[in-house]
Amino acid sequence: IDVNECTSENPCTQTCVNTYGSFLCRCEPGYELEADGVNCSDMDECSFSEFLCQHECVNGPGSYYCTCPSGYNLLDDSRSCQDINECEIRNFTCTAQQTCFNIPGEYKCLDPVRCEEPYLQINENRCMCPAENPGCRDQPFTILYRVMDMVSGRSVPSDIFQMQATTRYPGAYYIFQIKSGNEGREFYMR
Repeated sequence: IDVNECTSENPCTQTCVNTYGSFLCRCEPGYELEADGVNCSDMDECSFSEFLCQHECVNGPGSYYCTCPSGYNLLDDSRSCQDINECEIRNFTCTAQQTCFNIPGEYKCLDPVRCEEPYLQINENRCMCPAENPGCRDQPFTILYRVMDMVSGRSVPSDIFQMQATTRYPGAYYIFQIKSGNEGREFYMR
């Protein structure tokens, strides 16, 4: 008569399967049978592939889970991370005068545009130099401020923005130049 080792002595650390004249040990998902055929040890799923998680894989007993850096949420697929737009969900500490600007993983508080003499502010991002002011003679008529998020990893070269001269003011001429911030010569105009 076959002795059922699984009920009499159960040598397995997890699951025991009785066979005629012997027994087999099996492990639960996330574990693997050791060389002794009896004990089960945790499988490190994170070591199998670097593509299991978009950011970081954390091994746990019998399983693993993915984490995201601060400022990101884990998506429903439990492996991808998405930036939290703090400005959209109103989770920021900017003053009423400042503008919230979302950037990957965080946000920045931008101070309002301040027009320097002899310029006058005509809206939240435009300064104008009145033609009747003698100090405006050799100055640009208007200065327009724009803030843009330049996401890393874009293919280059690529157009970032386009400006166009108009014939609104007869005799006016236009000069486009990068005034600062191009010390590494990453940008050019065409």
